[in-house]
Amino acid sequence: MKIAQLDIEGFRSLRKISWQPGDLNVVIGPNGSGKSNLLRFLELIAVSAQGKLGKYIQSLGGMDPIVWDGVASSIKFALTAPENVELGPEHYELELVRLGTGSSYRIDNERLINAHKLRQKREKQAFKFLERVAKSAIIFDEKKRGLTTPEEFIAEEESLLSIASGPFINNHFIPPFQRFLSSITVYHTLRTDKDAPIRQPTITRLEKRVDPDGQNLISVLHTLYTSDRDFKSDINSAMGAAFGDDFEELVFPPASDQRIQLRVRWKSLKREQSAADLSDGTLRFLFLLTVLASPDPPPVIAIDEPETGLHPSMLPVIAEFAQDAATRSQIIFTTHSPQFLDAFTDTRPTTTVAQWENGETALRTLPKEELEYWLNEYSLGTLFRSGELEQMG
Repeated sequence: MKIAQLDIEGFRSLRKISWQPGDLNVVIGPNGSGKSNLLRFLELIAVSAQGKLGKYIQSLGGMDPIVWDGVASSIKFALTAPENVELGPEHYELELVRLGTGSSYRIDNERLINAHKLRQKREKQAFKFLERVAKSAIIFDEKKRGLTTPEEFIAEEESLLSIASGPFINNHFIPPFQRFLSSITVYHTLRTDKDAPIRQPTITRLEKRVDPDGQNLISVLHTLYTSDRDFKSDINSAMGAAFGDDFEELVFPPASDQRIQLRVRWKSLKREQSAADLSDGTLRFLFLLTVLASPDPPPVIAIDEPETGLHPSMLPVIAEFAQDAATRSQIIFTTHSPQFLDAFTDTRPTTTVAQWENGETALRTLPKEELEYWLNEYSLGTLFRSGELEQMG
């Protein structure tokens, strides 16, 4: 499952945007154009499906600092997935209404539907899976019978979807959609200071997905590198491409109290290099490789400025891994690096330009035909440097 269209209103600089991402996406634009706000909103979608929306908005300072220009009365979005062959849910809407001029809010409108039947004129109305207006909420079973949810079970600040996927809901379509939204994963800056957990020994446990903060990287690397031959081969090939023949392998010797540590074995050195001594760039490179090479990835992976801290020679490796990852997940990068854009040679990502216009972010996805015409003579990076990308669309 992936995002076919995303409409957002009233969030930070995203006053009103509509976006149709592809399987592999690059969102470009200068600093301050609103690229990161798009990723922050993907986070908001995920936490709303997890039932953690109240705490998330509180951590951002409440509604006042996150509504457009401080004056928008609500934040709302509509997410459409590709048509479901089983006619499961494909369209989800949620609206958070600001209470007065303060930072509080309540969920006023929420709907999960399938409009495919309606478009095919098989039904007079779209099939509803759940619908909510304020604290009045109905969950529908697969025979369209509605179950009114008692108001005492409805939290004003949390989505109905987050509580409608339990074992007692007689609709097997709702839980997969809830898991899809709640599994959207956004990666921002990776903490690599000397005291960061990523540099310390970690307790051994089975983990296959890197957390949004990246600090469980060693545990995920250990799980996959020692159990998945293809994953190990991919990581070794990437490290060899970046560091040459001197790289030998990753090792995970035991530390103390059931803890392991990450070390890199170099052919030219007798002693292995520990995670505590690795450069920030090497750790970030391993982090990106692990996220993109995971055999069990989240359905949507968004990474903010993957070029940060990397040597330009590493960028083609990341681009190659991203192209492969896009066959398993929907991949979204934000960047303002021409070198990263130039790294995509075999596969053209869906390229979206973010611009600041009249106090708000405008997103323009570049027409494929026009982009291909220019790329016959120029690279994406060259077009970005010249300013031609901003003129397209």
